[in-house]
Amino acid sequence: MTEREIADRQKDIINFTELGNFINEPLRTYSSGMVMRLAFAIAIHADPETFLIDEALSVGDGRFQQKCMRRIKEFRQQGGSIIFVSHDLNAVKMICDRVIVLE
Repeated sequence: MTEREIADRQKDIINFTELGNFINEPLRTYSSGMVMRLAFAIAIHADPETFLIDEALSVGDGRFQQKCMRRIKEFRQQGGSIIFVSHDLNAVKMICDRVIVLE
């Protein structure tokens, strides 16, 4: 994203993360779940054509995971493509139309 795009979307990104006042803390103080929230929020608000998700939903609380799943479904309905890597078979069933299983 350009600096302008980031500035225009910053409020939406921060609101999506639900990090509240922690958003102003140094990144090194974030838990893995907090980092995942921020990373997912930035990525999904970048309006990608293709979204690669690799176990990103394995951290964080259930309510936030459901929020992410809703956003992923919206992204797909708008014509976006997703490459989803996961061990969570239920998540794969919810998100994917086609699957490749690797052993």
